[in-house]
Amino acid sequence: MKTFEKFVYVRPDIKKEQELFYKFLANFRKASSVSEANKAIEKINEQRNRLSSLFNIVYIRSSIDTNDEFYQKERDFFDDIDPEITALHTAFYKELIKSPFRLELEKKWGKQLFDIADYTIKAFSEEVIQLLKEENKFTSAYAKLVASAQVEFQGKVYTLAQLSPFAQDQDRETRKKAIQASTGFFEKHQGEFDDLYDKLVKIRHKIATTLGYKNFIELGYIRMLRVDYDTTMVEKFRKQVREVIVPLVSKLYEKQKKRIGVNTLKFHDENFKFKSGNAKPKGDPQWIIENGKKMYEELSRETKDFFQYMLDRNLMDLEAKKGKEAGGYCTFVEDYQAPFIFANFNGTSGDVDVLTHEAGHAFQVYSSRNIGIPEYIWPTYESAEIHSMSMEFFTWPWMELFFKEETDKYKYTHLADGLQFIPYGVAVDEFQHQVYENPEWTPTDRKKAWKKLEEIYLPHREYDNNSYLAAGGFWQRQGHIYEVPFYYIDYTLAQICAFQFWKRSLENYQEAWEDYLKLCKLGGSKSFLGLLESANLQSPFKEGTIEAVVQTIEEWLDQVDDTSL
Repeated sequence: MKTFEKFVYVRPDIKKEQELFYKFLANFRKASSVSEANKAIEKINEQRNRLSSLFNIVYIRSSIDTNDEFYQKERDFFDDIDPEITALHTAFYKELIKSPFRLELEKKWGKQLFDIADYTIKAFSEEVIQLLKEENKFTSAYAKLVASAQVEFQGKVYTLAQLSPFAQDQDRETRKKAIQASTGFFEKHQGEFDDLYDKLVKIRHKIATTLGYKNFIELGYIRMLRVDYDTTMVEKFRKQVREVIVPLVSKLYEKQKKRIGVNTLKFHDENFKFKSGNAKPKGDPQWIIENGKKMYEELSRETKDFFQYMLDRNLMDLEAKKGKEAGGYCTFVEDYQAPFIFANFNGTSGDVDVLTHEAGHAFQVYSSRNIGIPEYIWPTYESAEIHSMSMEFFTWPWMELFFKEETDKYKYTHLADGLQFIPYGVAVDEFQHQVYENPEWTPTDRKKAWKKLEEIYLPHREYDNNSYLAAGGFWQRQGHIYEVPFYYIDYTLAQICAFQFWKRSLENYQEAWEDYLKLCKLGGSKSFLGLLESANLQSPFKEGTIEAVVQTIEEWLDQVDDTSL
């Protein structure tokens, strides 16, 4: 078996790849039977998997070390050729949907493949290739700019991830100064952040209008492969969040204010949950991994095999370090059947959240890795986030391994945080709708729009004279807004689904786990609402779903004496 360090990367020759692809495509077009058509598809998919594997190896290695010149150049190379690879996929999809064997192929692979094909065709034309290359260049520039942060604090230099624990410090002044320090980086570079986003908005609007759309919103939904819900359904979901969740979240912040003993809850207090300090894992990253191994061994046979698979192949890079990109993610290197988890451990409870969240993604793709076609290895984004967020709750019975005497404190915070996140997530979504409805907006207009949304969705928020944040600059640290437009409502939809799994796990753990396992094995073979139905989950769009879920959470939180934690 090969560990990640031994995964082979050689830059592909795009001209030769195109020639090879069109040879395979001609074989598909000339196929005289379903069997021949499937053989041609297999060849096409082998090539697609190989190119995707090379890209993912580059992406992982370049994000682990943004100072690695070789892999940064290779990432630039893939940013440049990505639209040409998309052109190949689109050419395949155009042949697929008009194949004389479509009925037989649809019977074999399901309707979702053809819906994906239709949407991919709608999102691309040769005319926008240069614009797509520019879009890729500026999204990578954002990631590199954030990763470049070297922030001085208390006589030392930290990355943004390494600075995060200070924002949870028991000393209020330390929390305030830590927020000022991290915010200071964004404020210092806000001209660059404004310029990058301005370019991205205008490029995306031009791509959309070139393809025949009024603005980027419709194209954004098509890119996200949202085949069974639309902007109207999302708007109704946001309305339910405003009416049901925002008032409850305000109550939770009021309880937190009393619990930590402050007269006014400031922004730098939000991440400080208890007067005695936040729950923290009781060991270093290696200790967390060892306990994670024990947890997954005991959870199920499937998770035991999965986690050992990850360890044997060195498929995790977890610690925060200089030159490493921010955030966490899971990706998949197809040719090696290898999920990969990237994170920035920093000594907070978030380290355990990442281990369960990103492992939820990795476990899903591990479970569906042999599904047969690239389109179904992953589901669409909002469905994928169900696996990650639900895994966070399915691992609750093992949290004592990590938090010892602070386990109750962790669980209370974890559940409350999940609820408190939803209004913010919805605000990010509505902000993007407003931005792409008004592509002519200036950076000042965008900040004003964000500030108004904060007043609606985060009415408790008080920035304590931090001029940059008070003027509406907070959204600039949300990478999704720059890098994957409209990818954010997905987390809130998935959170409602994960809460359902949490509720069901309290009632009948094994039955809930079996449905979760089934969901993971289905991969992306169905649409969002189709996957929910298969897993016996209620749609978040359905009237009453949010209320029912939130009521159970409120009751659970209310029965905890949070002042004693």
